[in-house]
Amino acid sequence: MKYLKILFLLLLPFTACNKNDGDDQPDDTMYFPTDIEWDTRSLSSLGWNESAVQPLKDYLIQKNTRSFMILVNGRIVMEEYFNGHTPTTTWQWNSAGKTLVATTTLIAQQEGLLDINNKVSDYLGIGWTSEPSEKENLITLKHLLTMTSGINDESNLVIKSNLTYLADAGTRWSYHNVFQALMDVVGDASSQNFETYFNTILKAKIGMEGFWDNGLIFKIYHSNTRSMARFGLLALNKGKWKNEQILNESFFNAGISSSQSINPSYGYLWWLNGKTSFMVPGSQTVYQGPLVPNAPSDMFAAMGAEDERIYVIPGEKMVVVRMGDASDPGNPTFALSGFDNALWEKINDVINTK
Repeated sequence: MKYLKILFLLLLPFTACNKNDGDDQPDDTMYFPTDIEWDTRSLSSLGWNESAVQPLKDYLIQKNTRSFMILVNGRIVMEEYFNGHTPTTTWQWNSAGKTLVATTTLIAQQEGLLDINNKVSDYLGIGWTSEPSEKENLITLKHLLTMTSGINDESNLVIKSNLTYLADAGTRWSYHNVFQALMDVVGDASSQNFETYFNTILKAKIGMEGFWDNGLIFKIYHSNTRSMARFGLLALNKGKWKNEQILNESFFNAGISSSQSINPSYGYLWWLNGKTSFMVPGSQTVYQGPLVPNAPSDMFAAMGAEDERIYVIPGEKMVVVRMGDASDPGNPTFALSGFDNALWEKINDVINTK
């Protein structure tokens, strides 16, 4: 009996290790990766359809994908790299990076550095546009966050001479590069450049790697795929990382709610599924129905040109990341494309939710 007790004690650590192995056992607790480790889950432990994985991979390859990840409760279920891409390869987020700007702006508000309901001119000074002063003074930070500044959208080059009046702020939704002024506002309010502030209050706290490329026209974030997934995991947890609430949950929830009635499928630089109608960049047409019919209705997403994507699905505790070249090079888009709905049809075949 004495020897049996000793044998039991010796075997106990190995038994506990197997029980907590995320790759073999279902685990509904939320997981946050360390700087060097990232736990996994197997498809079989989730009851997913493994026979549908290869068709999904084939579609991703066909549509010029370079990397693809699915997280559930923070654990990696799928992580695929194509066309020479690797876990350390840096790639551009394009307009998916707008969500980084929105998050950083809201953190600055949380720290009392700014108020999104204030006029942009309170931070950048009167005459930051070429609009008449009475029209310029209508534009708040919130209008920049919601694409409702009313500024002429003919040019994406954000210089004063291009920032002319088209409509009163809040009366017209139009996808426009003028959101970049938020980066200048945050820099002014924090008394440092935007990237330095971003690195301190967001990037370093969730273990992201990457950098901002401030080109003449576009200001684009570049990172590896796992860094993109880390931000998606922060969003899944409504601004919380491990035990730290990096962004106040009420501020975060405001950002992923319909920010205005003109395009209910748009929050604070986030795209929202499951609404009654939506608009797309470069058009004033209102389309009826949800943004991505095949995706879960509670999904919200960071969307960029060439189909850079972070899909966040709270109901499934899931984050999906896609990096790559344009799925349809002949018809590239700034945000939503037919790729989204077709991709979600393939994902649904794997996860068995529709």
